[in-house]
Amino acid sequence: MIERLKAIINRVDPSVATDGITEATRLKEDLKFDSLAMMMMSMEVELEFSFKFTEFVKFETVGDVCRYIESKGK
Repeated sequence: MIERLKAIINRVDPSVATDGITEATRLKEDLKFDSLAMMMMSMEVELEFSFKFTEFVKFETVGDVCRYIESKGK
């Protein structure tokens, strides 16, 4: 799961070094994701995992995103 998410992060911002990304990596503080990057990541997650977000979800860390995707059975 985390490897697929690293690939998405790389598509959103190719300048991010994904080698050190863990589930504890914070999206805003560590990866410097702003609201546009968060929206782009959400769109990429929808495409990659074939589902649509139906509610607002506040992701703080990479682990939050992984757990959300897993909760959708993906």
